[in-house]
Amino acid sequence: MIITMDPKPFLRTALLEMQGKLSTQTLALVICSILILGGCSAAPAPAHQAAETSKASQEQATAFDSTFSAVVGVFANVPEDARTAQILGTRRQGSGVLIDDDGLVLTIGYLIMEAEEIVISGPDGDQIQASFVAYDHATGFGLVRAMKPIRAAALELGDSKSLSEGEPVLAVSYQGRIPVIAASVVSRRPFAGYWEYLLDNAIFTLPPHHEYGGAALIDGSGKLVGIGSLIVNDAIIQERPVIGNMFVPVESLKPILADLISHGRRKPPVPPWLGVYTEEAEGRVFISRVTEGGPAQQAGLNAGDIIIGVGGKRIGTMIEFFQKVRNQGGAGTNIRLDIIPFDTRDLTINKVDIKSLDRFDWLHMK
Repeated sequence: MIITMDPKPFLRTALLEMQGKLSTQTLALVICSILILGGCSAAPAPAHQAAETSKASQEQATAFDSTFSAVVGVFANVPEDARTAQILGTRRQGSGVLIDDDGLVLTIGYLIMEAEEIVISGPDGDQIQASFVAYDHATGFGLVRAMKPIRAAALELGDSKSLSEGEPVLAVSYQGRIPVIAASVVSRRPFAGYWEYLLDNAIFTLPPHHEYGGAALIDGSGKLVGIGSLIVNDAIIQERPVIGNMFVPVESLKPILADLISHGRRKPPVPPWLGVYTEEAEGRVFISRVTEGGPAQQAGLNAGDIIIGVGGKRIGTMIEFFQKVRNQGGAGTNIRLDIIPFDTRDLTINKVDIKSLDRFDWLHMK
């Protein structure tokens, strides 16, 4: 679990190498100026301007180091009997972002859920024990707190609501062959994950960052606007798949941050959880797997069953499925699904009532 790589030299080099492609105005106004790939002047600068540019370059590099020192490593050990151990593994690693001056680190929740030990690797490679703070299934965010000071400046939360298609961003991880990627927002739209996960306004970026788990998405003002969740093959929806990343926008964190810090979870109402893994094809949603011991299995559902409706209302996509389930009420609500069983021969539609749960209660959270 010891990480010795210091990302700052790479970041500094990236900034200095990209300066020739940037306008002086952009360098002066934007800390994350390596995002902008055009606008440089073709005329050579006079000697005094070159000296000023060199000084400005060093100042920019210092600011750059300060900004990205907030991106830390997150490492977790999970017991073998954890609910998520088989799917997510028992040794997990990724990135996180320091968001306050008291060691609070924002990351993606799947790295830390059910963890019995969490370690943060700071900007200088320091290994710092951390405590679990919170996990939120609805957004996917996780929070941990370092037990000792992290020698870094916290990164301010930005305005992800105003982040639109075409805007330049940086995707930054703590480790990896290329820890920083100059990218662009290519889509803002809903995202449905097969594990009963729904975001209303996810951020999709190109090109892909392959160390995406918990990576920071930083806008042109140097503020945090998203946390890395996945690599996807539909960053842009078209006939040929376009591989990119999906980031969870920080706009969904702000309303629940105080509750997460105080209680380790969001206050009710919490979206209902059924314990089904789903896929969609040709206008139908089908169950690919049911969670052992979960509500759907207890209600008699099986892999291969087709879900055609929720509460008597037809659905054809996973987004529609999750939306209609949530419209029924919070966790604990009885959810009625219209099901065509996998083994039926006459396409009989069964109405199945499922007593939903809060997924947090089903997990073995420490």
